[in-house]
Amino acid sequence: MKIDEYLSLDFDESDEFQPSHYAFLVSDAEFDAILNRVQDRHVVYGSGPFESEDMQINYHHQGRGFYFKDSNGHLLEVITHTYV
Repeated sequence: MKIDEYLSLDFDESDEFQPSHYAFLVSDAEFDAILNRVQDRHVVYGSGPFESEDMQINYHHQGRGFYFKDSNGHLLEVITHTYV
């Protein structure tokens, strides 16, 4: 699976896989750029793992975050602050 020209997630070849959750800690500027790309491409996103389609971001832990699914069903999370 190729996300873009800067990030590639490679997985073992398998007939079946379990969708997984991947979180990416980014700067505020990177967050804005990623969110803009997601919005420009009309990707459905959301504020939480169970609200991944509400088209909102969250403000948890004094930061910002959002979730979206890739074409393989993996849940990708972009956050600007750690959970603690």
